[in-house]
Amino acid sequence: MPIYEYTCLKCRRRMSFLVMAPSSFKPVCKYCRSTELEQLFSRFASPKSEEKRLESMADPSSFAGLDENDPASVARWMKRMGKEMGEDFGEDIDQMAEEAAEEAATGAAGDEGTTASGSDDL
Repeated sequence: MPIYEYTCLKCRRRMSFLVMAPSSFKPVCKYCRSTELEQLFSRFASPKSEEKRLESMADPSSFAGLDENDPASVARWMKRMGKEMGEDFGEDIDQMAEEAAEEAATGAAGDEGTTASGSDDL
């Protein structure tokens, strides 16, 4: 069951269709109902090996925009790395990143009135 992508030549919008029987399929624009559609080349996914994923994560450009002092920046980086690792890690990493960002935000709000000498972390 392929998905075909089209651009409407009248309203210039893109759309996708799930086609069960390609021989009898006649596309119609979902927006303006025109039959003047142009078929596009669809994007496709190519799976990466684990080695390639790890190599791309080790690339210094993957750290661009990362500010280790900004919890939101670290959370975005963690989510990006989770997606790069694949489905097995994605949801767990997303949840951990969101929890870390929330803790940092509430911790920063609570730390405003304290001093370094009043810390009980030892």
